Amino acid sequence: MSSTKTIGIIGGGQLGQMMAISAIYMGHKVITLDPTADCPSSRVSEVIVAPYDDVDALRQLSDRCDVLTYEFENVDADGLDAVIKDGQLPQGTDLLRISQNRIFEKDFLSNKAQVRVAPYKVVTSSLDLEDIDLSKKYVLKTATGGYDGHGQKVITSADDLEEANALANSAECVLEEFVNFDLEISVIVSGNGKDVTVFPVQENIHRNNILSKTIVPARISDSLAEKAKAMAVKIAEQLNLSGTLCVEMFATADDIIVNEIAPRPHNSGHYSIEACDFSQFDTHILGVLGAPLPAIHLHTSAVMLNVLGQHVEVAERYVTENPSAHLHMYGKLEAKHNRKMGHVTLFSDEPDNVVEFGKGIDF
Repeated sequence: MSSTKTIGIIGGGQLGQMMAISAIYMGHKVITLDPTADCPSSRVSEVIVAPYDDVDALRQLSDRCDVLTYEFENVDADGLDAVIKDGQLPQGTDLLRISQNRIFEKDFLSNKAQVRVAPYKVVTSSLDLEDIDLSKKYVLKTATGGYDGHGQKVITSADDLEEANALANSAECVLEEFVNFDLEISVIVSGNGKDVTVFPVQENIHRNNILSKTIVPARISDSLAEKAKAMAVKIAEQLNLSGTLCVEMFATADDIIVNEIAPRPHNSGHYSIEACDFSQFDTHILGVLGAPLPAIHLHTSAVMLNVLGQHVEVAERYVTENPSAHLHMYGKLEAKHNRKMGHVTLFSDEPDNVVEFGKGIDF
């Protein structure tokens, strides 16, 4: 990378902000497109204020930048296709489309990448739910939209079918058999279009379908950890990945099942800012620029805790009482309940002793 580049980031939330910080440290300039003038990225970059599907604004961003990237999946792929110059969006829009639609995603994972996923079927209406075996447990998810538990319905008995049928009649869905897993894990992998580099396996604990705590390294056997990393690399190679990708998985007693992919840095990889020699944001920027990628080294075991709107005061108090903890606040102006406001990373090889904010006591 001989020269300074101007990098355009679509999305100015915390992920865009942390991408921008990495890019700026490397000497690059950043322009962000976001509908909100005072978004988190506005603290570290210029912002073009416009909706994500505003083709004129996307064209302005494209005209002013050498390279484009995105911080989340809900970007208008057609709008990007209309404005990007050849090679300007190294991640491509195919990856966006795969990760925007669970039907495409399941097909890609099971048939193209050939990794194990939970048994599933495509549901186009409530008629597709008529013959399901209610001795099993399922989760019905809308094919598009939905995150942090929205747009899904768990089916454990006939009592759940009324709501499930309504969901199935409102949108295309995927019906997955519920996996009996020991742990939820994820693997961050970054590519530069040719080579890939992979981060340690992360163990994730969710509360109300929102990530609460990440433990690194995950408490699974070395053989399962290697299997998880190999699956993430296989997926990345099948995509000719540029930038960072998160592969969310379930670990059972003796196997790994892939749940979904996110085509960007991920909440569960935030620990890497302090705990690894390169963060998931550093490797994302290097990757989309086509630069050589480093092998990732974990300095020490770490725990990351999410700071939601209701946890802000206790998190600020926590770091005054634990000065070795690293507090990251994203600069969001309004602290709403269950809104991700920041995170704390702590080096610890006793993760059970690091208590999640709000667990057991509501401050």
